[in-house]
Amino acid sequence: MPASNSRINVAILAVPEVTASALYGMFDLFSSPGRDWSFIVTGEAGEQRMYPYIAARTRKRFLAANGIWVKPDYDFKSCPKPDIVCIPDFFVNPGDSIAGSYDPEAGWLKQSHANGAMLASACSGAVLLGEAGLLTDCEATIHWGYVATLTNNYPGVKVRMDRSLVLSGEAQRIVMAGGGSSWQDLALYLIARFVGLKEAMEVAKVYMLQWHDMGQQPFASLMSLRQTTDAVINRCQEWLAMNYKTRAPVAAMIARSGLPERSFIRRFAKATGMKPLDYVHALRLEEAKQMLETTDMRIEAIANEAGYEDTSFFGRLFRRSTGLSPAHYRLRFGSLHQALNTTKKFDETDLRVEIESATGLIAVVEDATKGVD
Repeated sequence: MPASNSRINVAILAVPEVTASALYGMFDLFSSPGRDWSFIVTGEAGEQRMYPYIAARTRKRFLAANGIWVKPDYDFKSCPKPDIVCIPDFFVNPGDSIAGSYDPEAGWLKQSHANGAMLASACSGAVLLGEAGLLTDCEATIHWGYVATLTNNYPGVKVRMDRSLVLSGEAQRIVMAGGGSSWQDLALYLIARFVGLKEAMEVAKVYMLQWHDMGQQPFASLMSLRQTTDAVINRCQEWLAMNYKTRAPVAAMIARSGLPERSFIRRFAKATGMKPLDYVHALRLEEAKQMLETTDMRIEAIANEAGYEDTSFFGRLFRRSTGLSPAHYRLRFGSLHQALNTTKKFDETDLRVEIESATGLIAVVEDATKGVD
């Protein structure tokens, strides 16, 4: 790592499909250590510790995916040697191969890593690490919507959805963050690792950032519920979506399919990537999540509505799937619904104040109940 008083160069990779909010958000956060905290508390900017710049295959400006102009500071040949290379998320079709589309970027990433740089990706940016051949037989993380993009196209990748950050490679010089706003966590981690924990905490305070420590498990099961192209299995999926509370739903689907049991199970798993019973649980738990987020129903009633007579069994399944108990899931994801319900009678000005108060109260309750099921 660079000496504590040396210039830390942070190259932020840009491609035409990049998300500009992540690109420029990273630029702002990496510009902050040593500079902004002092300005906030004393009125005088301190010495900037990190020096971000935008690198691309060419310095010619281009429109990012959301229509904002990007003007790279350097091309790959002319940019200063980076200590860190960050790869923001970019738009790629989930599951698709991008082989050959980003050869200049992949080659530069591979060379930068060989020269000692740390490589860091956010969200779908991890796909470019795969293109550079740096994820073979490695643990990784990526946005839950793009898991198949890694696992379908790069050999041996082991995706960890239960972690906010995953470190891989020699000396842990590859770090990946999963969700759409995970670039904030990624930036704070890199600031702490290269500059110091104190400076990372100062940046978090200046920008009012909150660490996302629970990974993506609460969201990942959505991908398993996509409709298939197998007409027989698709009809069973459609039936189950309306009848998931049915007793013995797998047996009912087998009967509807007209297939022998072993053939149905094999065909269902091939079409969906899941065993029929696992699929039933995933669908029921998604329905339970919606009820936890949007209603005030008791957890016992939600378990019953989702198709579970045994609330304890429901709770164990829910925690295994999401990493949270149903009660903690409601605290974390039901806050907006609760805030809106308590503010409908107020005018626009009072509504804003009430939402802020309710959100703060829920945060206090959540802190007070940590570790309690």
